[in-house]
Amino acid sequence: MMQTIISINTDKHNGLYDITEDVRKVVAASHIQTGLVNVYVQGSTAAVMIQENWDESVQSDVVTLLKKLIPAGVWEHDRQDNNGDAHLKAGIVGPGESIPVINGSLGLSTWQNIFLCEFDGPRHQRKIVVTVIGGDKI
Repeated sequence: MMQTIISINTDKHNGLYDITEDVRKVVAASHIQTGLVNVYVQGSTAAVMIQENWDESVQSDVVTLLKKLIPAGVWEHDRQDNNGDAHLKAGIVGPGESIPVINGSLGLSTWQNIFLCEFDGPRHQRKIVVTVIGGDKI
């Protein structure tokens, strides 16, 4: 088993950030050939999603959809710190994803990438815990 924390800065209030290469590096460093990698963001206003990365239109569409489904400024929690929509978006998308490790590599398809979803940015630091679990090491 290996566990590492990836930290990234976000520059948008709502946005998707591709963290696939960072996760690939953790998997490679683990030397695990067969297993799982779990990618988990710490924080209640961010999430992790597997999505297409062919161009930015899908990422933009995700943000647009969530803004339409969960508008800002209409939630009870907004009276505390004005980010009720961020908490709801993060809860719906979820804080983590698990991806198989196959022959020492991420088991993603050609068009799948791993994204940190920021819903309450910009943030100086988002911490993503990457845990690789498996049985076969080289």
